[in-house]
Amino acid sequence: MRHRFEHKNHQILPFNKFIIRVIKYFLFSMLLIIFSLGIGTFGYHYFAETSWIDAFYNASMILTGMGPVDEMVTTTAKLFSSFYALFSGIVFLSTVAVIFAPIAHRLLHFLHVEENKNE
Repeated sequence: MRHRFEHKNHQILPFNKFIIRVIKYFLFSMLLIIFSLGIGTFGYHYFAETSWIDAFYNASMILTGMGPVDEMVTTTAKLFSSFYALFSGIVFLSTVAVIFAPIAHRLLHFLHVEENKNE
């Protein structure tokens, strides 16, 4: 089984490779956000019958946790908005986790290596 991160018994990844890893994880997070914005934009445009720019605006505001802009008047628009808000909360937390995963791993790996040096 191939591991994405080095094992605790391995050396810490060199800094230049670590930066490349951080950039890759950041780019994956951006793709996740763009995909999620696409779902929201199409959903608001289709279900709430808003213009493309208003649909994008609503999707952006929901995805960032700011809340809806337009009032949803139909039942399908309200249902879509509700499920998109739940989805957005998960996506937001997942994106933050993906961005910080290599940084947290490096910190924990560094602390483990320092601990072993003191023994």
